[in-house]
Amino acid sequence: MKIETKCVWAGVSKNEKTGSISMPIYQTATFKHPGLTESTGYDYSRTGNPTREAVEKSIAELESGTRGLAFSSGMAAISAFIHLFKSGDHIIVSNDLYGGTYRLLEQIYASLGLKVTYVNTSDLAQMEKAVKGITKGILIESPSNPMMKIADISLIADFARRHGLLLAVDNTFMTPYWQQPLSLGADIVIHSASKYLGGHNDLVAGLIAVKDPGLGEKLGFIQNSIGSILGPQDSWLLLRGLKTLAVRLEQSQKNAFELVHWLKKHPQVKSVYYPGLKEHPGYQIMTKNCTGFGAMISFEVAQPALIGTVLNRLKLISFAESLGGVESLITFPCQQTHADIPKEIRDELGITDCLLRLSVGIEHVGDLINDLDQALTIEEDN
Repeated sequence: MKIETKCVWAGVSKNEKTGSISMPIYQTATFKHPGLTESTGYDYSRTGNPTREAVEKSIAELESGTRGLAFSSGMAAISAFIHLFKSGDHIIVSNDLYGGTYRLLEQIYASLGLKVTYVNTSDLAQMEKAVKGITKGILIESPSNPMMKIADISLIADFARRHGLLLAVDNTFMTPYWQQPLSLGADIVIHSASKYLGGHNDLVAGLIAVKDPGLGEKLGFIQNSIGSILGPQDSWLLLRGLKTLAVRLEQSQKNAFELVHWLKKHPQVKSVYYPGLKEHPGYQIMTKNCTGFGAMISFEVAQPALIGTVLNRLKLISFAESLGGVESLITFPCQQTHADIPKEIRDELGITDCLLRLSVGIEHVGDLINDLDQALTIEEDN
């Protein structure tokens, strides 16, 4: 079955007695037992809920995994991954990653004894140098957020196997529609499902899919023990979002290609970062490992003073955090998503005070171009 069809049929159960095409919302905290030592298969919604289970089965199928898990947020999903390690363990992490992940690692888990080395995971040599005797895992983003660096997941998976390391890939930007890390050799795939998988900027959720059933059991124990589960209402919204994933992504990517080529020619734009450009350093890896290039663009304007002007002038594109919805959103990473990363590190990575990140939606691309054009146009004094 093709992935487009899998998306449409997310949550449609052949076992649903009523024949409902839309998965029912099981808004219940607990379930009645038929009798002593008997169960319907559901006892308490923290442990299992039919609506959430439908989401979990869907992400497992879409990512070609054996088990899926749904969490209250993307950060909760990443936290569950980190709980696979113990104090004194060491993990290797992409140095150009979402600021919330950096904050979690540095301000929460570092104090609990987890050791982290941040490297450019596009460079295998840097990863080799980072391995220690206490290294247990790798966490990467590809494309990275916000600089769109590309890591070769299949090569890193081979590297992880040689060193006996657990490999997790944050697949939020690409989704299983364009990239399937488990099929490329990763052990765990993580999503902020608030983004493309939900697709409508109306829910907060996180997902994990795994290849090994035993690993799935461990993560399931962590999920149940900590209790950071996705509620039935948001599970239903996520199922609804998954049904249109393929068509939304195709339109967003089509718009992104046109916007990228328009931005490259604009006199007030000095750099454009998009892995679908042939001159992008990760272009060949993307063509090998993925079926598309995504709809996230980062670009630098000519001078810092332009940032406020552009953000204030935009009329259609919203200045807001997050990404992946049908509406186009623009973000100023150094003051929003990546503010918790020290300035010297941001500058080294290229997350400067000239950088904007654009999540391209499904509006008419001509309207998006017109909005950016009027926002970027600098009127000369007479």
